[in-house]
Amino acid sequence: MSDIPSSLPALELLRRLQASDATVAVIGLGYVGLPLLLAIHQAGFRAVGLDIDPAKVAALKAGKSYIQSIGDDAIARLNATGRFAATSDFAELTAADAILIAVPTPLDRHREPDLTFVTGTTAAVARVLRAGQLVILESTTYPGTTREVMKPILEAGGLKSGIDFWLAYSPEREDPGNALSAMDTMTKVIGGDGQDALLLAQALYGRFVGKTVPVSSPETAEAVKLTENIFRAVNIALVNELKLIYGAMDIDVWEVIEAASTKPFGYMPFYPGPGLGGHCIPIDPFYLTWKAREFDIATRFIELAGEINRAMPRHVVDKVVASLNQRTGKGLKGARILLLGIAYKANVDDMRESPALVLWEMLRGRGADVVYHDPHIPVVPPTREHGDLAGNVSVALTTETVAGMDAVIIVTDHDAVDYALTATSAALLIDTRNAIARRGIAGGIIVKA
Repeated sequence: MSDIPSSLPALELLRRLQASDATVAVIGLGYVGLPLLLAIHQAGFRAVGLDIDPAKVAALKAGKSYIQSIGDDAIARLNATGRFAATSDFAELTAADAILIAVPTPLDRHREPDLTFVTGTTAAVARVLRAGQLVILESTTYPGTTREVMKPILEAGGLKSGIDFWLAYSPEREDPGNALSAMDTMTKVIGGDGQDALLLAQALYGRFVGKTVPVSSPETAEAVKLTENIFRAVNIALVNELKLIYGAMDIDVWEVIEAASTKPFGYMPFYPGPGLGGHCIPIDPFYLTWKAREFDIATRFIELAGEINRAMPRHVVDKVVASLNQRTGKGLKGARILLLGIAYKANVDDMRESPALVLWEMLRGRGADVVYHDPHIPVVPPTREHGDLAGNVSVALTTETVAGMDAVIIVTDHDAVDYALTATSAALLIDTRNAIARRGIAGGIIVKA
């Protein structure tokens, strides 16, 4: 492919992007958007951060971070340079040469794609769009979203993609709590609506990521992201099912996985748990299953994996019921239960789609008195599907607290937890993450679930 754009405006923007002499805006300043904004700014660009949540904008202007893995010092440095502005006003996007969109793409109550945030944001961008701008979607979505959904909205005002402005898709690869997902070492897949869009997007990302991988179209790039997360969802479903099978045979699935991992080829370890969490794995596969119906294709394998993973919280509840009955003679009604860790994964403060919330409501629905401890989440924030749990406060993890519970369930295996205290003080410990055995801790009554 040629590395020279086909028009003078594209050539001028390419030159400015390569020199970091441009203004880049990021819309959506959450777990994906804020780290992206920091990387863009660090590469020397003038940066604009836009979010419709005024609390986030106010925090950034005050030099405060609202994401645990990003310190206040990083936000203070952002403000100190004079190359950053935080806003909720879309009109300020007219100054941007590139606009990156990183907004949520959830499922609706029918488990179908909800593109409300994407379409609403795109429409807001379209109202201020000017010639010479590059627009890139980062949100995970089904193949066709960039060109079939966004492009008509952006072109409604008369500007044309590939001529007046440029449109591309580059899926986010942020992994909260994982140092290997640092932006400067990340490999970024990019698909453009035309060759100029691809060149411009590569030039932008090339300033702050480790490597760019161009693909033939936005649809291919959208499919890449879904494939990555479907791969994980299916394999996690497999080990979750194996956990149930081997558990019935009195075989430790964790020991099986550890031994299988010694094979140097043809095997990759995945680990079971109490369910799937995070914004990607529980949601993304259903974006493809929905799109596949347009082509009259059944996605039985993907949907079965989803069913298995969504059933895991119920398996944990059943294990708690059986263990309480067998060990203490009690039922769930009136039982005092401590959930240890409610984030969706270890060592983060992110609760998006956390299986702990489903587990909590199931236990409470059966009459249990449920409290939680999480060193990363002092107070439960509002969530879309579990709003009634908001405001609950993390209890202190003490010998007295643990001993006063009928059962303790390790839901998320944060490192900053005293597992020795937990194991020795709990009347009944349900370990869904193999956290106790993995640390070589001896304790009282420990049940793997």
